[in-house]
Amino acid sequence: MSDQPRRLSTGPPEDLQDLAAYRAKVSHAVVSLDVHAGDPDSFRGRLRAGVTGDIHLFDMHADAHAVHRTPVLIARAPQRYFKFSLIEQGTGMIVQDGRETELRPGDMALYDTDKPYSFLFDDWTRMSIVMFPRELLGIPADLLAGLTAVRLDSTSGAGATIRPYLSALSHQIGQVEGHVAQRLFRTAFELVGTLLEDNLASASPAGNHGALLRRILNYIDENLAQPDLCPTQIAAAHFISVRHLHALFSDQSTTVSTVIRTRRLERCYDELVNPLLNGRPVTAVGRAHGFADATHFSRAFRAHFGVPPSAVRRENA
Repeated sequence: MSDQPRRLSTGPPEDLQDLAAYRAKVSHAVVSLDVHAGDPDSFRGRLRAGVTGDIHLFDMHADAHAVHRTPVLIARAPQRYFKFSLIEQGTGMIVQDGRETELRPGDMALYDTDKPYSFLFDDWTRMSIVMFPRELLGIPADLLAGLTAVRLDSTSGAGATIRPYLSALSHQIGQVEGHVAQRLFRTAFELVGTLLEDNLASASPAGNHGALLRRILNYIDENLAQPDLCPTQIAAAHFISVRHLHALFSDQSTTVSTVIRTRRLERCYDELVNPLLNGRPVTAVGRAHGFADATHFSRAFRAHFGVPPSAVRRENA
């Protein structure tokens, strides 16, 4: 880490924010965080944010500062997301799960917003970030805990593909929207998932527990269109008891029904923002992905995304 911090000097001055405004922007767009700077009076930062469905993308520029996700903030506003960051310029240090890892340009790291963490920047830094709900990944949380606050290489394998893609995409926030943004953001998420699986496989082969859970998640994805998809059917298809099935998901701090509902809603959102499918009635979209009751679909969609499905369709018509 360098001894003399540099100042943020790129971009139009009117885009830069002081510490108070930057802190508010970060906490509103990302998750609730404590943000501190050694020189608060001269601090300047900028955060651009984009979101499609449950996948968020951020482009961050800022002078030296530190962010902390504390137990108090987590208790006040639990937000079960993973964040995946790429350091583009400057240096940073990520702290979580008893690990402290220095990150330099090109390095990447995963961290969990449902557990305390700190990210320290002693220099002017630019960082690209993708954030997504924990349940979207078909990887057991106990396995992913071994990857938080670990330096992930971007010079070879999947990392070499993710680095230029995520960087280019975050720099275009605000320039792409609707169905195009949805597909590009989804690709970023899928690339991150591929990198994480690759790193887990390299570290140690997944045990029976993780392999079974991934098979179940694949089965759920393949059968989401069935309105009667239920724990009994899923357990029978994998020759385990319903109790064992519920225990598998409980270990990941979620439930079978939550995973089914979340994945159905994501499929519906993807279709509603697709301009090529504007002619399909909203109720038909819900039915096609397992929501037999139109009222239930509308309520579940609004509760998850904050807007009714008809509003998403109008915005992307």
